[in-house]
Formats: sequence, structure tokens, C-alpha cells
Amino acid sequence: MKVKLLTTISFFTYQLSISQTEKLLKGKVVDQSYSLKDVEVINKTAFTSTRTNELGEFSILVNPQDSLFFFHKNYFFTRIRITAENIQTNNLVIKMILKPEELDEVLVSRSVFTKGDIHKIVNDREATNEIIVRKQFDDVTSKVNVYDGKIKNAVNLSYPIFDKPKKKIEVDNRFKKLVKASCPPDFFTNDLKIKADEKEIFLNYCNDDPKSKTLLEKSNILELMDFLYAKNEEFKKL
Repeated sequence: MKVKLLTTISFFTYQLSISQTEKLLKGKVVDQSYSLKDVEVINKTAFTSTRTNELGEFSILVNPQDSLFFFHKNYFFTRIRITAENIQTNNLVIKMILKPEELDEVLVSRSVFTKGDIHKIVNDREATNEIIVRKQFDDVTSKVNVYDGKIKNAVNLSYPIFDKPKKKIEVDNRFKKLVKASCPPDFFTNDLKIKADEKEIFLNYCNDDPKSKTLLEKSNILELMDFLYAKNEEFKKL
């Protein structure tokens, strides 16, 4: 009984000490020079969150070394680790990067030649001269009875032999597309410390994990981040 009581007291003392060290951090989220409203600000360490107002401003309780995530559906997420300097300055400015817009389907139409265009092609001087020279050459070679080593009317073996078309194996790359659409361009090099030439290898490694398909159904950005960090630790050990 005494052990349980001491454990409970120690737990509440620890929680109280943490709450006393928390500071209210104020900041602003912008896109270049424009304020962004409704950006979700999450303190992943303390499991608290808030949103930016009309002016892009926010305030949230933090401790040094806390991880803050900033999410908006039209922007790449941003992650920072709070420092003592951030708390002391108390004027954090976060710049988010706009996601590139997906282009609509491009319609490619075939070119249609008119009679005038065909007439120009037929009467092209260079094409006409080439045909004349080729005909003269054929006339001359057909009258010379010199064996050139060729077998007339033989089968032309230079034609390609077509095999049966191989069945195309489709690879599910939805998870890779989700990661590229959610993470900023420098996330892999700056946060995960992955070399640029190893990025695709790492994404394929994550894509092969069955859990990646589960994350597609949930669409939870925090779980996606946890998954990428965990897979990164495995990837570094390979």
C-alpha cells in the first residue's frame, strides 16, 4: 500500500514539475508574406494542439526540446524542435511551403494533313532528288552481272521476331505518392538524414511494409511521421 502511495505521489510530483516549466509560446504561420489561418499546430511531445487564427497567430504551451508539427491540407507539413531561445524570444515565425498543384489531363490530338500539305511534301525538292538518285542506282545495279554475295528473293532476317507480350506487373505506389505529397522536399535530407540518392530506395523499403497500406486507409499524418521515423531507424541498420 505504501509503495502504491509513494508511486502515485511521485507521479503527480513529476507532472507538477513539468507543468511548472511549461511556457506559453506565441508565434505566427505564414506563406512567404501571407498569414495562414486554420493551420493545425500540434505539440507531439505534450499531446496538445491548437489552430492559427485569421492573422495566422497561435499560442501553445511548450518545453525545450518539444516537437511541434504544423499541418495544412494545401501545404507541406513543417516540423521544428523547440529551443530555449525560441521560448525566450517568444515570437516564432513558421514559413510553410505550398504544395504544387496537380495539372489536369492533357489532351493530345493527332495532326491532320490537308491536301495542300501533302502536295508540298510530294513536291519537296530534296525528297524528289533522293527518289531520282535511288532509282538511277537501282537501274545501274540491276544491269551489272556481278555477284555481290546477296541471295535474291531471300528471307530478310533483319525483321524483328515478336515474342508474346510479357505480362506487366503493376506495383502499388500509392504510399510513395502519399509521402511525397505530404512531406516537404528537404524532409528526407534534413530530418531523416537520408542521402538524395537513397531516397527512392528508402521509399521502396517503406512501401514493402504491409503497414504502409494501413496508413493509406487512415490518412493520419502523425502516424505517417511515426512510421517514417521508425522505418528510418531500421533502414540505417541495413
